[in-house]
Amino acid sequence: MTGSDPDRHDETHFGYQRVPVAEKARRVGEVFSSVASRYDVMNDLMSAGLHRLWKRQALRLINARPGQRVLDLAAGTGDLARGLADQVGPEGEVIVSDINAAMLETGRDRLLDEGVTGNLEYVLANAEQLPFRPRQFDRISIGFGLRNVTRIPEALQAMREALRPGGQVVILEFSSLYLTPLQPVYDLYSFRMLPLMGRLVAQDADSYRYLAESIRQHPDQETLKMMMEAAGFEDVDYINLSGGVVALHHGHVY
Repeated sequence: MTGSDPDRHDETHFGYQRVPVAEKARRVGEVFSSVASRYDVMNDLMSAGLHRLWKRQALRLINARPGQRVLDLAAGTGDLARGLADQVGPEGEVIVSDINAAMLETGRDRLLDEGVTGNLEYVLANAEQLPFRPRQFDRISIGFGLRNVTRIPEALQAMREALRPGGQVVILEFSSLYLTPLQPVYDLYSFRMLPLMGRLVAQDADSYRYLAESIRQHPDQETLKMMMEAAGFEDVDYINLSGGVVALHHGHVY
């Protein structure tokens, strides 16, 4: 490693690997382009359907009002966006955003097939560099996407700047299990069963191995709370779901 290329010293994690910061977004993009067509099936299998309950709890916490403008980051196949569209109603607007074109297209096609139209707009965007003017949104949500962001502090700052006074961000993400006796079982499931299911169902064990590893690399509940506070959010707190397998973080802008 030489000193001539600053990116070689500026590294981040890609699962359990260390990669140059400039490379992570591309490699994450390859993962989600690979799994996009089977993403919903795999979510149901991996979580035994629990991801649907977690997202319902996220939507209750977001609690967008009719007429509001909401940004759904890392929107994937549109589970949160569908609920948000119902919350804001025909007078509101939901910006459905993802950094990955394959995921955004899959989500758009799914929502169109389900008749969810009228108050949705689709935007390809990097959460670290949002293409919106400041103070444009009443709510921002990101479900199971923050751990794939290269620079989480920059993304949190971008979210804060995009929120109007009185706005709220809600982050639904895998977190740290606090029921420690279950940790060996959870590890076995994550590192053996998930790649196996990925190979059998999606013909892609490596992508699901990365997804399992990325969960372990993500900041725990208290660390993410402090990161949100450092980005300028106020009244930051979190709710543990399923023993801390997942957490709902939320913060406000006043």
